[in-house]
Amino acid sequence: TSGEMDKPLISHHLMDSDGNLAEVPSEVPKVGILGSGDFARSLATRLVGSGFSVVVGSRNPKRTAGLFPSAARVTFQEEAVGSPEVIFVAMFREHYSTLCSLSDQLAGKILVDVSNPTEQEHLQHRESNAEYLASLFPTCPVVKAFNVISAWTLQSGPRDGNRQVPVCSDQPEAKRAVLEMAQAMGFTPVDMGSLASAREVEAMPLRLLPGWKVPALLALGLFIFFYTYNFVRDVLQPYLQEDKNKFYKLPVSVVNMTLPCVAYVLLSLVYLPGVLAAALQLHRGTKYRRFPDWLDHWLQHRKQIGLLSFFCAALHALYSLCLPLRRSHRYELVNLVIKQVSANKSHLWVEEEVWRMEIYLSLGVLALGTLSLLAVTSLPSIANSLNWREFTFVQSTLGFVGLVLSTLHTLTYGWTRAFEESRYKFYLPPTFTLTLLVPCVVILAKVLFLLPCFSRRLYKIRRGWEKEGAIKFTLPGDHALAQKTSHV
Repeated sequence: TSGEMDKPLISHHLMDSDGNLAEVPSEVPKVGILGSGDFARSLATRLVGSGFSVVVGSRNPKRTAGLFPSAARVTFQEEAVGSPEVIFVAMFREHYSTLCSLSDQLAGKILVDVSNPTEQEHLQHRESNAEYLASLFPTCPVVKAFNVISAWTLQSGPRDGNRQVPVCSDQPEAKRAVLEMAQAMGFTPVDMGSLASAREVEAMPLRLLPGWKVPALLALGLFIFFYTYNFVRDVLQPYLQEDKNKFYKLPVSVVNMTLPCVAYVLLSLVYLPGVLAAALQLHRGTKYRRFPDWLDHWLQHRKQIGLLSFFCAALHALYSLCLPLRRSHRYELVNLVIKQVSANKSHLWVEEEVWRMEIYLSLGVLALGTLSLLAVTSLPSIANSLNWREFTFVQSTLGFVGLVLSTLHTLTYGWTRAFEESRYKFYLPPTFTLTLLVPCVVILAKVLFLLPCFSRRLYKIRRGWEKEGAIKFTLPGDHALAQKTSHV
C-alpha cells in the first residue's frame, strides 16, 4: 500500500538473522543535527526511520520542535552536542563561526558537513566548506557527505532519487562510520578519498546538465541555420520578387520545415563518429591508440545527440498534425476549390502525388517509431534490463535502420523537386538536399564496411590484431632494440 511504501528503511540492527523484526536494543546509535532548516528536518526523518536516535540542536527549540518527527528530541545546541559521536552540521557556511563557542564540547566528535555553496561562493572561496569547517574545529574529524542528496529524496526514500552519496574525509575511521551510516539509510556511499576532494564534491550540485551543453548548442545552431535558410527561401523570396506576404508562415510552417532537418542531421551525427572511428582504426591497423580528443568527446555525446534528434522529430510530428487546423490552410483549401470550379474541373486526382504522399507518411511514421524505441532503451531503467547484445542490436542495428528510413522519408518528400528549376529560389537549392549530405555519407560508409575486405580486417583489429609495425617492444640488454619505442 501507499502507506507501507512511504515507511523509511529499517536498520539492520533491528532485524534478527532470519530477517524478522527483533526486539529493539536498549541502546541505539545516537546522531546529532545542528540546524533546523528543511534539509535538517528531512535528514532527521530519514535517520529516525533508519533506526537512529536523533537529537536536534536549535537556537529556538520551542518554535521548531513541531516541525521534526516526534521521535527526534529538539533542544538547544549546547545540549544536542553532548552525547552523540556523529553530528551533522546542517547550516550555511557563514553560520559556522557561531559554533565556535561549542568547540570544547565538540572536541573529538565527527562533524558531517552537508552544506552546498552557491556558484558565486564556489568561485569566490578557494577552500571548500568542509575544509573551512575543519579549520575552525581542528580537534574534530570532518566528513563531507550527503550534500548531493535533496531534502525530497531524504523524505521519500532513495528509490525516488539518486542513490549515490559521495563521502570524503582525512580521517579513515570517521569516513568509515559515515559510509556505514549512509548504507544503513538505504543509499549507496561512494568513497571520494581525502577532504581535498570536498571542493569537487561540492561542485557536483552546481552542474546543470554538463553532458548536454555541447549537444544542445549543436541542435540550436542547426535550428538557427535551417530556420534562416527556410525563411529566405519561403518567406523573403516571395515577398521581394513576387510581392506576396507570407510572414504568417513563421510561427508554424517554417518551424515545421526546420525541425525535421535538425532531427535528420542530428541522427546522422550520432553514427558519423562511429564511422570515423572505424576508418581511423583501419588506417592505423590497431585499436590501442587513442582517438583524437574531439572524436572522443563526440563519441561520448552520442546519447544526448540522439535524444535531441528524437525530441525534434516528435515536435515535427505534432506540428504536422496542427497544419490542417490553421486558418490559413482553410483559406487555401477554399481558394483551391473555387479555382477548380472556375476551371470547370469535376475531378482532381494525380496518381503519382497520391502514391508519393502515402509512402512519404508511412516512412515517416516508421522512422519516428524506430527513434522512439531508441529513446526508450536509452533510459537507464530499460538499458539495465537488456544484455549487451540486445542493447547493441537496438542502438546500432535498429538505429541504422532508423537512419535509412529517415533518408527514404526525405527522398520521397523531395521526389523530383531537386531537378526543377523553379525550386531554386535565390539560386538556393531545396532544403532537403542539404540535409541529405551527411546521412548519405554515413550510409555509404556503413555499406562499405560490410564488404568482406573491410569487415574482416576491422573484426580482427577489434579482437586485438595489429598490423606489422604498429607496436614495437623494447627488449632489455639489446642496445639496438632499445632504440625502438612503443607507438602507443
